[in-house]
Amino acid sequence: MKGLLITLVVLIGLAVLADRVGVGIADTRVADQIQQQVHLGGAPTVDITGFPFLTQAIAGRYTDVRIGLSAADLGQPEGTTASVSLHGARVPLSAVLSGSVRQIPVDRIDGTATLSYALLSSKLGGDTTLRPEGSGLRITRTVQVAGFTLPLTATGTVSLEGDELVVDVQQASGVGVQIPGFLVDQVSRLLDLRYPIPALPFGLKLTAVSPGSDGVRIQLAATNTVLTG
Repeated sequence: MKGLLITLVVLIGLAVLADRVGVGIADTRVADQIQQQVHLGGAPTVDITGFPFLTQAIAGRYTDVRIGLSAADLGQPEGTTASVSLHGARVPLSAVLSGSVRQIPVDRIDGTATLSYALLSSKLGGDTTLRPEGSGLRITRTVQVAGFTLPLTATGTVSLEGDELVVDVQQASGVGVQIPGFLVDQVSRLLDLRYPIPALPFGLKLTAVSPGSDGVRIQLAATNTVLTG
Protein backbone atom coordinates (compact mmCIF):
# COMPACT_ATOMS: atom_id res chain seq x y z
CA MET A 1 0.00 0.00 0.00
CA LYS A 2 2.80 2.41 0.87
CA GLY A 3 4.47 1.72 -2.49
CA LEU A 4 1.20 2.42 -4.29
CA LEU A 5 0.79 5.75 -2.51
CA ILE A 6 4.34 6.77 -3.41
CA THR A 7 3.69 5.82 -7.04
CA LEU A 8 0.49 7.88 -7.11
CA VAL A 9 2.24 10.90 -5.62
CA VAL A 10 5.01 10.65 -8.22
CA LEU A 11 2.50 10.34 -11.07
CA ILE A 12 0.53 13.33 -9.82
CA GLY A 13 3.74 15.31 -9.55
CA LEU A 14 4.71 14.41 -13.10
CA ALA A 15 1.24 15.36 -14.34
CA VAL A 16 1.48 18.75 -12.64
CA LEU A 17 4.98 19.27 -14.04
CA ALA A 18 3.79 18.39 -17.54
CA ASP A 19 0.86 20.77 -17.13
CA ARG A 20 3.10 23.66 -16.07
CA VAL A 21 5.64 22.96 -18.83
CA GLY A 22 2.79 22.89 -21.32
CA VAL A 23 1.32 26.18 -20.17
CA GLY A 24 4.76 27.80 -20.28
CA ILE A 25 5.24 26.76 -23.90
CA ALA A 26 1.72 27.86 -24.79
CA ASP A 27 2.19 31.25 -23.09
CA THR A 28 5.21 31.94 -25.30
CA ARG A 29 3.52 30.69 -28.46
CA VAL A 30 0.35 32.67 -27.84
CA ALA A 31 2.37 35.83 -27.13
CA ASP A 32 4.14 35.42 -30.48
CA GLN A 33 0.89 34.78 -32.29
CA ILE A 34 -0.86 37.77 -30.71
CA GLN A 35 2.06 40.00 -31.66
CA GLN A 36 1.70 38.89 -35.27
CA GLN A 37 -2.09 38.90 -35.33
CA VAL A 38 -2.54 42.49 -34.11
CA HIS A 39 0.82 43.86 -35.33
CA LEU A 40 2.24 44.85 -31.95
CA GLY A 41 5.67 46.40 -31.51
CA GLY A 42 6.76 43.53 -29.26
CA ALA A 43 5.59 40.24 -27.81
CA PRO A 44 3.28 40.91 -24.83
CA THR A 45 3.38 39.01 -21.56
CA VAL A 46 0.80 36.22 -21.57
CA ASP A 47 -0.57 34.17 -18.68
CA ILE A 48 -3.03 31.39 -19.50
CA THR A 49 -4.80 30.92 -16.17
CA GLY A 50 -6.75 27.96 -14.87
CA PHE A 51 -5.75 24.46 -13.83
CA PRO A 52 -5.38 22.02 -15.31
CA PHE A 53 -4.13 23.73 -18.43
CA LEU A 54 -3.97 20.56 -20.49
CA THR A 55 -7.74 20.04 -20.45
CA GLN A 56 -8.19 23.57 -21.83
CA ALA A 57 -5.49 22.92 -24.43
CA ILE A 58 -7.07 19.69 -25.60
CA ALA A 59 -10.46 21.40 -25.88
CA GLY A 60 -8.86 24.37 -27.66
CA ARG A 61 -10.79 26.81 -25.48
CA TYR A 62 -9.21 28.99 -22.79
CA THR A 63 -11.22 30.47 -19.95
CA ASP A 64 -8.99 33.47 -19.18
CA VAL A 65 -5.89 34.54 -21.08
CA ARG A 66 -4.29 37.55 -19.40
CA ILE A 67 -2.16 39.85 -21.52
CA GLY A 68 0.14 42.65 -20.37
CA LEU A 69 1.09 45.30 -22.93
CA SER A 70 3.92 47.78 -22.50
CA ALA A 71 4.34 51.14 -24.21
CA ALA A 72 6.78 49.51 -26.65
CA ASP A 73 4.29 46.73 -27.46
CA LEU A 74 1.63 49.34 -28.20
CA GLY A 75 3.98 51.68 -30.04
CA GLN A 76 3.03 54.48 -27.65
CA PRO A 77 4.94 56.94 -25.41
CA GLU A 78 6.53 55.69 -22.20
CA GLY A 79 3.94 55.73 -19.45
CA THR A 80 1.28 53.94 -21.49
CA THR A 81 0.38 50.40 -20.43
CA ALA A 82 -2.56 48.07 -20.83
CA SER A 83 -3.73 44.86 -19.21
CA VAL A 84 -6.50 42.82 -20.82
CA SER A 85 -8.15 39.44 -20.37
CA LEU A 86 -9.43 37.30 -23.22
CA HIS A 87 -12.40 35.24 -22.02
CA GLY A 88 -13.32 32.22 -24.09
CA ALA A 89 -10.43 32.38 -26.55
CA ARG A 90 -10.53 29.49 -29.03
CA VAL A 91 -7.16 28.28 -30.30
CA PRO A 92 -6.40 24.64 -31.18
CA LEU A 93 -3.28 23.43 -29.38
CA SER A 94 -1.87 21.95 -32.59
CA ALA A 95 -2.11 25.36 -34.27
CA VAL A 96 -0.46 27.09 -31.30
CA LEU A 97 2.45 24.65 -31.16
CA SER A 98 2.98 24.68 -34.93
CA GLY A 99 2.68 28.46 -35.19
CA SER A 100 -0.09 28.14 -37.77
CA VAL A 101 -2.78 30.22 -36.02
CA ARG A 102 -4.74 32.22 -38.57
CA GLN A 103 -7.39 33.69 -36.32
CA ILE A 104 -8.34 33.77 -32.64
CA PRO A 105 -12.08 34.00 -31.91
CA VAL A 106 -12.78 35.46 -28.45
CA ASP A 107 -16.12 35.62 -26.64
CA ARG A 108 -15.33 38.66 -24.51
CA ILE A 109 -12.41 40.96 -23.72
CA ASP A 110 -12.07 43.38 -20.83
CA GLY A 111 -9.19 45.32 -19.39
CA THR A 112 -7.61 48.60 -18.41
CA ALA A 113 -5.28 51.03 -20.14
CA THR A 114 -3.22 53.32 -17.91
CA LEU A 115 -1.81 56.72 -18.85
CA SER A 116 0.76 57.67 -16.25
CA TYR A 117 0.60 61.06 -14.54
CA ALA A 118 4.14 61.76 -15.75
CA LEU A 119 3.01 61.24 -19.36
CA LEU A 120 -0.04 63.49 -19.00
CA SER A 121 1.96 66.13 -17.11
CA SER A 122 4.45 66.27 -19.96
CA LYS A 123 1.64 67.17 -22.36
CA LEU A 124 0.85 70.28 -20.31
CA GLY A 125 4.55 71.16 -20.21
CA GLY A 126 6.66 73.15 -17.79
CA ASP A 127 6.72 71.99 -14.19
CA THR A 128 3.21 70.51 -14.30
CA THR A 129 2.39 67.76 -11.84
CA LEU A 130 -0.80 65.72 -11.59
CA ARG A 131 -1.95 63.48 -8.79
CA PRO A 132 -5.25 61.85 -7.83
CA GLU A 133 -7.52 63.72 -5.46
CA GLY A 134 -10.87 62.15 -4.67
CA SER A 135 -12.69 61.41 -7.92
CA GLY A 136 -10.61 64.00 -9.80
CA LEU A 137 -7.08 65.30 -10.19
CA ARG A 138 -4.97 67.91 -8.45
CA ILE A 139 -2.96 69.92 -10.99
CA THR A 140 -0.09 72.31 -10.23
CA ARG A 141 1.89 74.36 -12.71
CA THR A 142 3.78 77.64 -12.96
CA VAL A 143 2.76 79.76 -15.96
CA GLN A 144 3.83 83.02 -17.53
CA VAL A 145 0.88 85.14 -18.64
CA ALA A 146 0.42 88.87 -19.23
CA GLY A 147 3.76 89.60 -17.57
CA PHE A 148 2.87 87.64 -14.44
CA THR A 149 4.63 84.52 -13.14
CA LEU A 150 1.87 82.54 -11.48
CA PRO A 151 2.23 79.27 -9.54
CA LEU A 152 -1.18 77.64 -9.99
CA THR A 153 -3.13 74.86 -8.38
CA ALA A 154 -6.49 73.48 -9.39
CA THR A 155 -8.69 70.42 -9.31
CA GLY A 156 -9.92 68.89 -12.52
CA THR A 157 -12.36 66.26 -13.67
CA VAL A 158 -11.52 63.45 -16.08
CA SER A 159 -13.89 62.23 -18.77
CA LEU A 160 -14.00 60.68 -22.21
CA GLU A 161 -15.17 62.53 -25.28
CA GLY A 162 -15.08 60.17 -28.23
CA ASP A 163 -11.51 58.91 -28.43
CA GLU A 164 -10.08 61.71 -26.27
CA LEU A 165 -9.28 61.84 -22.56
CA VAL A 166 -10.36 65.24 -21.25
CA VAL A 167 -9.05 66.91 -18.10
CA ASP A 168 -11.29 69.89 -17.41
CA VAL A 169 -10.32 72.56 -14.86
CA GLN A 170 -13.16 74.75 -13.65
CA GLN A 171 -11.11 77.41 -11.90
CA ALA A 172 -7.46 77.71 -10.94
CA SER A 173 -6.11 79.57 -7.95
CA GLY A 174 -2.69 80.99 -7.15
CA VAL A 175 -0.28 79.41 -4.70
CA GLY A 176 0.66 82.21 -2.31
CA VAL A 177 -0.34 84.88 -4.84
CA GLN A 178 -3.53 86.61 -5.84
CA ILE A 179 -4.54 86.01 -9.46
CA PRO A 180 -5.98 89.14 -11.07
CA GLY A 181 -9.65 88.55 -11.79
CA PHE A 182 -9.32 89.17 -15.51
CA LEU A 183 -6.74 86.35 -15.75
CA VAL A 184 -8.62 83.64 -13.84
CA ASP A 185 -10.39 82.13 -16.86
CA GLN A 186 -7.30 82.41 -19.03
CA VAL A 187 -4.98 80.62 -16.63
CA SER A 188 -7.61 77.98 -15.89
CA ARG A 189 -7.70 77.11 -19.58
CA LEU A 190 -3.92 76.65 -19.52
CA LEU A 191 -4.42 73.64 -17.25
CA ASP A 192 -7.07 71.95 -19.42
CA LEU A 193 -5.91 68.90 -21.36
CA ARG A 194 -7.24 66.86 -24.26
CA TYR A 195 -5.24 63.70 -24.89
CA PRO A 196 -6.12 61.56 -27.93
CA ILE A 197 -6.34 57.87 -27.10
CA PRO A 198 -4.53 55.84 -29.76
CA ALA A 199 -6.21 53.06 -31.71
CA LEU A 200 -6.46 50.02 -29.45
CA PRO A 201 -5.77 46.38 -30.32
CA PHE A 202 -8.31 43.55 -30.09
CA GLY A 203 -11.24 45.75 -31.22
CA LEU A 204 -11.41 47.30 -27.75
CA LYS A 205 -13.68 50.26 -27.03
CA LEU A 206 -13.35 52.87 -24.28
CA THR A 207 -16.07 52.47 -21.65
CA ALA A 208 -15.10 54.52 -18.56
CA VAL A 209 -12.29 56.55 -17.02
CA SER A 210 -11.14 57.31 -13.47
CA PRO A 211 -8.00 58.48 -11.62
CA GLY A 212 -5.85 55.66 -10.24
CA SER A 213 -2.85 55.56 -7.96
CA ASP A 214 -0.38 55.30 -10.85
CA GLY A 215 -2.22 57.19 -13.59
CA VAL A 216 -5.55 57.75 -15.26
CA ARG A 217 -7.19 54.38 -15.90
CA ILE A 218 -9.43 53.75 -18.86
CA GLN A 219 -11.74 50.75 -18.85
CA LEU A 220 -11.84 48.73 -22.06
CA ALA A 221 -14.24 46.13 -23.43
CA ALA A 222 -15.11 44.16 -26.57
CA THR A 223 -17.39 41.21 -27.35
CA ASN A 224 -17.42 38.51 -30.02
CA THR A 225 -14.06 39.55 -31.44
CA VAL A 226 -11.96 37.66 -33.93
CA LEU A 227 -8.26 38.48 -33.94
CA THR A 228 -6.91 38.11 -37.45
CA GLY A 229 -3.66 38.91 -39.17
